[in-house]
Amino acid sequence: MILKDSKPHYDILDGLRGVAALIVIVYHVFELLPGTPVPHGYLAVDFFFILSGFVIGYAYDSRWGKMTTGGFFKRRLIRLHPMVVMGAVIGAVTFLIQGSVKWDGSHVGTGLVMLAMLCAMLMIPAAPGSSYEVRGNGEMFPLNGPSWSLFFEYIGNILYAILLRRLQKWALAVLCAVSGVLLACISARDGFLGVGWSMLDNGFWEGLVRMLFPYTMGMLMARVFRPAKVKKAFLLCGLILLIVAILPAIGGEAWRNGLFEAFCVIIIFPCMVWIGASDSSYGEKTKAACSFLGDLSYPLYMVHYPLFYLYYSYIGFDGNGVSMTFKEAWPAALIVVAASLLLAVLCMRFYDRPVRNYLS
Repeated sequence: MILKDSKPHYDILDGLRGVAALIVIVYHVFELLPGTPVPHGYLAVDFFFILSGFVIGYAYDSRWGKMTTGGFFKRRLIRLHPMVVMGAVIGAVTFLIQGSVKWDGSHVGTGLVMLAMLCAMLMIPAAPGSSYEVRGNGEMFPLNGPSWSLFFEYIGNILYAILLRRLQKWALAVLCAVSGVLLACISARDGFLGVGWSMLDNGFWEGLVRMLFPYTMGMLMARVFRPAKVKKAFLLCGLILLIVAILPAIGGEAWRNGLFEAFCVIIIFPCMVWIGASDSSYGEKTKAACSFLGDLSYPLYMVHYPLFYLYYSYIGFDGNGVSMTFKEAWPAALIVVAASLLLAVLCMRFYDRPVRNYLS
């Protein structure tokens, strides 16, 4: 049996998820070009993780007397997996359009492309150097790079169903604190938090920590949450998220920038979730905008990157650098962003919603 949602909905958090998805898009436009305007844009993924932890804790902590572990997994698969499948299919199509070649120019057989697509559909990551690591740059999911975060989201869901939901608040707080310290250490050592997308250089364990802290922090917040009196939370938190993304990377010793990014994830992002969940004074226009952004965010996140592979190929990326500047690349960037938004809207309306409604 699939349980109906009956708790109040946090529309502002939906809207912020959409803002974070748009920041990811902008980050990927400039990812391989010099002079990005959003040097910390990848931290939007960490914001996704804390939102997921908060929403899962809020939605499911009180349901386990009426819901089985299998029922929980069924709900999460229905919510997440249709777009995982669609992202894998689009990734295979764009890779074939690109000529089925790795970044170094070597050709990949169609059979291996189909194997990579099947593995992506089943959330089986590619080990670096494996036959179905078809782009040759170490991505866990070479047909749709952002699927790495869904891989860790699924691990978080499994941990929640088996362990995290059973922990007392104090034990969850201890786990959150320990993972927060590990997160800060990883970020300080590497100089940034853009880890987890590859299994190279302990990438799996770094990605696991990157997910575990915000995920457990969100769940802990859901248990202790008491709303404050906040107005205009969507504008306030959206502005904070944008400021975090556009602040210049801190120069000098790398650990300084790493600690700044850890501070954003450990301190600033939880405060934003708290503020966003506290505002209940917004009007219908804000609610409608947040609802649309929230609905669009996941399809946009899952379909944009296969199109960006074509964009990266166009601007001359060969695994090392690019041959164009943004002044030369901006028309292609505009086209790929517009195409990503259009494709996401189409998937949302004609695929994701209908499939999830049918499966529910």
